[in-house]
Amino acid sequence: MSLKKESIISSPVKIAVTTQRLSSLSNLWPFLRPYRARITLAFVLLCLASTTILLVPLAFRDLIDFGFGQRQDTTGGMLGSLSLNGHFALLFSMASLWALAVSARYYTVAWVGERVTADIRSAVYGRVLAQSPQFFETLQTGEVLSRLTGDTTLIQTVVGSSISMGLRSVFQFVGGMIMLAVTSLYLFSLNLGLMAMLMVPIFAIGRKVKKLSRESQDRIADASALAGEILNAIPTVQAYTQEQREIRRFTDRTEASFVTAIRRTRVRAAMTALIITAVMGTIIFVLWVGANQVHDGSMTGGQLASFILYAALVAGGVGTMAEVWGDVMRAAGAAERLLELLHAESAIAETPAPRILPQPRQAALCFEQVTFRYPARQEIAALDGITLDISPGESVALVGPSGAGKTTLFQLLLRYYDVSAGCILFNGQDIRQLGLHDLRDKIAIVPQDPVIFSADALDNIRYGKSSASDEHVIAAAKAALVDEFINRLPDGYQTFLGERGTRLSGGQRQRIAIARAILKNAPLLLLDEATSALDAESEILVQQGLNAAMQGRTTLIIAHRLATVQRADRIVVMEHGRIVEIGTPEDLRKQGGLYARLAQLQFEV
Repeated sequence: MSLKKESIISSPVKIAVTTQRLSSLSNLWPFLRPYRARITLAFVLLCLASTTILLVPLAFRDLIDFGFGQRQDTTGGMLGSLSLNGHFALLFSMASLWALAVSARYYTVAWVGERVTADIRSAVYGRVLAQSPQFFETLQTGEVLSRLTGDTTLIQTVVGSSISMGLRSVFQFVGGMIMLAVTSLYLFSLNLGLMAMLMVPIFAIGRKVKKLSRESQDRIADASALAGEILNAIPTVQAYTQEQREIRRFTDRTEASFVTAIRRTRVRAAMTALIITAVMGTIIFVLWVGANQVHDGSMTGGQLASFILYAALVAGGVGTMAEVWGDVMRAAGAAERLLELLHAESAIAETPAPRILPQPRQAALCFEQVTFRYPARQEIAALDGITLDISPGESVALVGPSGAGKTTLFQLLLRYYDVSAGCILFNGQDIRQLGLHDLRDKIAIVPQDPVIFSADALDNIRYGKSSASDEHVIAAAKAALVDEFINRLPDGYQTFLGERGTRLSGGQRQRIAIARAILKNAPLLLLDEATSALDAESEILVQQGLNAAMQGRTTLIIAHRLATVQRADRIVVMEHGRIVEIGTPEDLRKQGGLYARLAQLQFEV
């Protein structure tokens, strides 16, 4: 597995639409390389099966010419009878060997196809998870899911069957052509000339199929992206009675996908009809010439029979190659789409030699002239020259109007984005010199919109620290005052909470997230409106749990409700990406600035 990851991560290619070339399939080699032994075995079995099937027409030739009396041995009927039985025994042995080789090859190739598909899905998924939030500003989740399922299935079809069938057909085609030349050079020359004429339309139509296949996959991804977005917003859709509108939008996209798929199918059907007609016409014409040669005595019946069988093998090989070529073209388009994800470089680059951050009990933060512009909004500075020192164990509240840059500070601390200018120090070290995993392991966060996974309550809290025992999980739940409502659930901590926590209220979801952060026990605690979804009674209870979690830890708190941050050591007031005031609640009120105006609006009637 490490081999594959190295080849992917080391690629300097940025996410972009790759060229429409068949060579894109060669990029799958890093996934095939670990299974070279099985691929070699499949190739050996393929050669054995192909050689066996190519010998069958020769056996039929001898059976007809010698066994049926055209060239019967003059030594007696008994020998002829034994010879006839021997021919049939030989044919059965060859059929049995061919069947065993084909079945073994099928299993081996199918195993490789399924294994490689699973590896590709894991690699793409891992690559996507490593991307920064900037990556998802332009790529919808539904499209990623489409590539993980539909596109990898196309590749599985090619790797697990089509390529094997194609190679088998190539062997049959080449071997059959050679044996046709050996059997009758004149008929072979006719056959070769007519077959060469077929290759031009095959390749021309194949390029058209590839283009339409890529377009078809894009339309499927569009429909999947829309479906994923709407299914995650069902309450809003229903609240605004937009069900019919969303049905029409999805229907339009599926219709576009259908139209494109039918165009592709029409072209492939036309290609198949053309090939079958031309190949059968060629065979019939060559047989007509061969029948006349047998009638004239320049060719035996056995030779004509073997020529017919070889011609059938060649025709079957060409037909299969045409079908496989269409599958390969579709897989090439799918591979290009997957490679866009596999070659995607995260906007947040890991330092080649990350510094080791010791396991501190507390965290000291220093923002030094930090300026930041979002990649999609370069003209506006989300943060402009932020300078702020936060001591170990200090609790600092960030307040200010929406868009002031409070959440942006959290995102920079977690290195979802990198600063445009200046630097952020964590215990004296620039966070850009730290490993992403090491940095984020020292930070616990309670977001404004907590995420609840499709699992039970125990596992949802344990997400904060996967190695935690049940006892530690329950202790964290009690600290966050989650225990009291979990025990009222049907199965207690083993109760399935539903997708996105649909079985919980907003306040309960928030308290699960707080318990998760308490369990992580990180030196830096980030609270992003951690009590915003709670009623007054629940807020008081949860605040007690937060106070316990904040003891001895550096804490940054984003709050719009000023009542929740009155016990903070300092309050930092932000506006338009700048710090405009710093102080205690009492000092800031006396200054009569932005904080005083906000406090007057919230506290005074």
